[in-house]
Amino acid sequence: MSNNLDMDGRKAPRSRVRINSKVRHLKQEADGRVVNISRTGLALELSSKLHAAAGSSIVIENDDIGMLEGVVRWNYGGRLGIMFKPNSNSLAKIAAYFRNFHQEVRPVLTR
Repeated sequence: MSNNLDMDGRKAPRSRVRINSKVRHLKQEADGRVVNISRTGLALELSSKLHAAAGSSIVIENDDIGMLEGVVRWNYGGRLGIMFKPNSNSLAKIAAYFRNFHQEVRPVLTR
């Protein structure tokens, strides 16, 4: 499929997951759930409002991966698209997660 909108496409395949997390942006904090993850970023479903525009720095904390720093790529309909900051700490944590903990989540219902 070609990209006619001159937008950056995904650089790594995403895997479906369900990881409860806390998200912080400036002095705001919200609960959420990671719904998909790749080696370069993740998508987060928020349970409350978080006012973070594209380009904002954000911190995600959860028990499976730990604390990750990222940048908001998009914010739409209660979901956030996050690109990990390319530092060695984030890269090491994501690599360890995929190596030791990751299990693909499949939908229960089929169409």
